[in-house]
Formats: sequence, C-alpha cells, structure tokens
Amino acid sequence: MANKHGSLSITSENIFPVIKKWLYSDHDIFYRELVSNACDAITKLKKLDIMGEYTLPDDYKPQVKVELNPTDKTIKIIDNGLGMTAEEVDEYINQIAFSGATDFLEKYKDKANEEQIIGHFGLGFYSAFMVADEVTIDTLSYQDEAKAVHWSCDGGTEFDMSDSDKQTIGTEITLYLNEDCLEFCNKYRAKEVLDKYCSFMPLPIYLDDVTAETEYETILPEDKLEDDIVVETIIEEAKTEERENENGEKEIVEISPKQEKLKIEKRPVAINDTTPLWTKHPNDCSDEDYKSFYRKVFNDFKEPLFWIHLNMDYPFNLKGILYFPKINTEYDSIEGTIKLYNNQVFIADNIKEVIPEYLMLLKGVIDCPDLPLNVSRSALQNDGFVTKISDYISKKVADKLVGMCKTEKESYEKFWDDISPFIKFGCIKDDKFCDKMNDYILFKNLEDQYLTLPECLTVEDSEDTTDDSTDSNTDEAPKDNRKPVYYVTDRNQQSQYINLFKESGKDALILDQSIDSSFITKLEQRNEKIRFMRIDSDLTEDMKEEIPEEELKEYTETLTGLFQNALGKEQLDVKVEKLKDENISSMIVLSEDMIRMEQMMKYYASDGMDMGMFAAPETLVLNINNKLVHYLLDHVDGPKTNMFCEQLYDLAILANKPLAPEALTKFVQRSNEIMLELADK
Repeated sequence: MANKHGSLSITSENIFPVIKKWLYSDHDIFYRELVSNACDAITKLKKLDIMGEYTLPDDYKPQVKVELNPTDKTIKIIDNGLGMTAEEVDEYINQIAFSGATDFLEKYKDKANEEQIIGHFGLGFYSAFMVADEVTIDTLSYQDEAKAVHWSCDGGTEFDMSDSDKQTIGTEITLYLNEDCLEFCNKYRAKEVLDKYCSFMPLPIYLDDVTAETEYETILPEDKLEDDIVVETIIEEAKTEERENENGEKEIVEISPKQEKLKIEKRPVAINDTTPLWTKHPNDCSDEDYKSFYRKVFNDFKEPLFWIHLNMDYPFNLKGILYFPKINTEYDSIEGTIKLYNNQVFIADNIKEVIPEYLMLLKGVIDCPDLPLNVSRSALQNDGFVTKISDYISKKVADKLVGMCKTEKESYEKFWDDISPFIKFGCIKDDKFCDKMNDYILFKNLEDQYLTLPECLTVEDSEDTTDDSTDSNTDEAPKDNRKPVYYVTDRNQQSQYINLFKESGKDALILDQSIDSSFITKLEQRNEKIRFMRIDSDLTEDMKEEIPEEELKEYTETLTGLFQNALGKEQLDVKVEKLKDENISSMIVLSEDMIRMEQMMKYYASDGMDMGMFAAPETLVLNINNKLVHYLLDHVDGPKTNMFCEQLYDLAILANKPLAPEALTKFVQRSNEIMLELADK
C-alpha cells in the first residue's frame, strides 16, 4: 500500500493529552488494557471460526505474548488474533474512542456472546502513551488477500501508516518507553503488574525478557522430547580410563559409550490461570480446591472457615467466591479484600457500590461482566442495576448462614465467635440482612451455651393478665411491657451481679464486643417485644423480698441523708432493697439508656476529652438484709459511720467498674485503717 499520512480524528486538539495523563489513575494499567485488547482479538477470531466465517488451523494455539527488551527500552504485546486491515486501523485506531469490540458485537449480535468480549470503549490502546514516547502497530488481518499494516505515532496527533513485513495473522504492538517508565520493562516489575491485572484472563499469557540468557532443561535422550523445542544436538564422547588387567598390564577401558543427546529449551509456562475456580460449577470443586485458591489469591495460609460459591446467570451474570476468614477480633481492626473482576479482568479491590460495607470484612472474588464500568474500567457508573447486584450478594451470604444454622448447627456454633463481628456489623448496616438473620443469630449465655434469638427471647407467658395500663390520676410513667433480656459486658468486673443472677436461677447473655451496644439497639428496633438490659442496670423481683412501705420510706430517708453527707454527693440516688442474699451489702445499678449513651460517646469523643462527663448516672442500692447496713442504721451518729459509708460505696463501685486513681488510693488507706483497728481489738 502507498504511504499514508494524516491526523487522528478527535473532537478536540486537547483530548489526547487528557487521555494520556488523566484517563487512568495508575500508569501500570496499560498492561491490562493492551493485554485485554489482545485477548479480545483472539476471542473474536475463535468466534468467527465457530460461526463458520473463518477456519482456524488445526495446530492453532491462542496466546498473548509480552516481550520485554530492557536494552532497547521496549515492550511488545503480541497476539495471534484476527488482526486488522488498513481500513480497520484507520477506523479503530485513528478515530479515538471508536470501539472495535462494540462494532464486532453489533455486526454479529445474533451470533456472538457479548459477555465474553472484554473491551467496549475503544480507549484502552491509548493508555500505552502514558508510558511510551512512541507506539507502533504491526498487524495482519485474517481476511483473504489482506496486507500487513504498520502504524506509528509519537504521542502527538500525527500518525504514519505504511505496509508492514509481518507474515503471521495477528497484531504486534511495540511501546518505546519514556525514561520515567523504564521500570515496566523489568521482568519482575512486569510480572507483578500482570499478576495484579491479568492473573485470570481467559487466554494464556506468556512473559519473556528477550535479552536474558535462554533457560534450558536437563539434557535428555531424543525419545524423551515430546513437544519441546530442539536447540542443538550434543555429542558426548565415550569415557575411558586406564585400568590394570588380570595379567597386571595396564589398558584403556571404555566406561561410558559415546552418546548423542539433545539440549532443549525450557518450555514456556503461562503466567495466568485461564479457568479460575469461580468459573467452574461448585459440584466440580473440592474443599482442597477452594483452600488452594484462597492461599494463592490472598497469600493467607490460615485456612478460611468456610466459603460461598456464587453462580448466577439471570437476571444478570455473576460468579464468584466469598471466603469467611478466621476473624476472632474486634470488627474495627479487620481488613478484608473483595477483588472485583469483569470478564476475568481485574477491576479494583472493594468497590463499595457492589460490595456492601459489612461484606468487605470478608475475602473473595466477584466477576460480573454486566457491571456498568466507566471508560477507564476502574470505577462504576451510577446505575440502579448495581444496587440489585449488591442486594443479591447480601442475600446469598444470608442464605448460606441461615442454611448452616439449620443443617450444620455444630459447625455454625464453632465458627460463631469468629464470624459474629461480621454478622453484627451486617445487621447494623442492612435492615434486610438483619431481618433474614434475626432468628439465626447466636448468643452465648453464662454457661457458655449458644442460643438463637427465639430460644433466649421467649415471649412472656400468656397467663400473665396484669393490667399494665396507667392510672389517669397518677403521674406514674407507662410500664415497659417489653421482655427484659439481661446481658454481661465484662464477666470479671460484673462477677458479683452474675453470682446474684445464678443464685436466683436467672440467665444472661455475654455481649462483650464493642459493636454490641449498637447491635442490640438494632435488634430492639427489629423486635419490638424485647428489651436488652445490662445485668447491673436493674434488680429483678426474684432477687428481692418485700418491705413494708412505711419501713422502706424510713430506711430510705435515713440512709440517703447518711450517704449523701458522708460522701459529699448531694445528688446521689440511694435505693433500699431487701435482697435475698444477705452477704451483699451494697451495689451500683445504672440506667440502661445511659449505659448505651456512654458507650456511644466513646466512639465520637475526641482525644483528650473527659469521658467522665458522659458517665451513666448511678444508683446506690443498699441491702437492708445485710448486717453492715443495719449497723449504719443503728449508729447514725457513730464516729466510724462516715468511714463505713465511704467503704460500702467504694465496694459497690469496685463491683461495677475500676475506681479512679485518687479514690483507689483512699480506699486502700481506709482498708488498712479498718484492719488496724480490728487488729488492736
């Protein structure tokens, strides 16, 4: 063909620099774009063969080659796909953003399967100019009597087209790297980038440094060659040595005969896996397959707890595998990784539009060809379709967990401590997920047994016919008719309350994770008949005995004044109860609402903020059934009364939470003083 000169057909003279510099956020992405285009070219040729438009040679082996030449500072991307004619180069290369993939799909829309074509926008080729000062194309179309074409451009809007000497069908793109991007023709750096973006592309990709010394296999006899490439024939001469015969004479003896062997080039190995696990049917995958894939993709040699294989064809195409890693820690320190692919091409990690926030605690891969990507294929366009995909993924995760709880309860319980932060986080963030999981959330009780919500939140017996309505002539607040469910946040600190509960034949749940305060609030919103209450927020009726109202009023007035004066706390709330356990002298109870508020403020408080200002108001409960409390009633004006009041108050605080440093110092001094007085007696 005659030489052709011209200008690229673009809308604005400024668009090309924008494409080169700003279309893609990472310069290394040119590898993904060019290799994807090469895969598309091969896929199109294979489809033409299937449709009867072309006949592939019997020995055809589809492949993409990436050849590096650090000496010449070049990178070649070579494919044996359908190639291009001069007219097609003019149409798809010289007209920026004209997509060959889109044109192909439109032409063969009744025969081609759209999902398997990677490219759509026609801009990927130009990513090469982010790293190269010059780019050339040598291509030969599959079409009969087609002539090879050479195209070159130095990064401006001018190009040159001429005949090429290329002899084989396909396309070869050569990048002449600029000085700032020479790292990309280093074999190890190139392998790193290709592993990132192209590890699971659907066609074999080979990487080669043409300047490196050829690697060879061990020398083998000719009959062992199979399909390896013969490099040269090696003649091994016979080996001899001088030995002494039976007559004592020295002679030359052959110890190894002359041999002819072949030195063979090391067989190239594709750097990618063309059929990743998520493309297979779950019935064809073993547990070891899933574990091996997990180790390979995430470099995590701790076995995952279990996994979910996603496989959906309608109403959208989505495949993937989600792994539940061993967590067993607070949710805010967990870092998961969900890798998003489009037709086996890596797009990004943890795209929040597709992956619900709480699922990002997991590890996994999701491949969805239907995702509405932007032109750089690195982010999503706003699309209601994406929400449907996200909802589907959430539903499949919930279905898996519900199924495990129903059919594999023992395994589910074994995994619970590890996966509970994820499930709780999901319930907080997603109402649908919360409703689906509601009856399959596990709670550990004081006996370390696991109970589901229905098991531990039994509705009160229907025979309770107490009239809970409020008298219109009183100011008494309406009674809370919700079922109280008690919980513990610190088994050690709240041991006195736990013992009191056990002695009363009552149970409580262990909720000792920082997420639990928000979690139980969410459950209360979804289950209106229950009310979670911390074990130190109230004393149940079966822990107490009745006190005549007149006596109660007298005791309360006396002890309230006594403790408020002794402690210097005029606002201290004092409550007198007759506990069945006479060994308990004093306790602290806190408002459940204020406990929740205090927990919430811990997340919003800034550094250096005094958290004491958010402390839950406390009520001091004094046990009239205890001898020490009776002693105070009998010695209101005694010399040691104030000291005893202080001691009982500090003991109550200690059973609830640690004392402040200054209060602890006084408590120790006071304890020593009491013991010394007893010793003197």
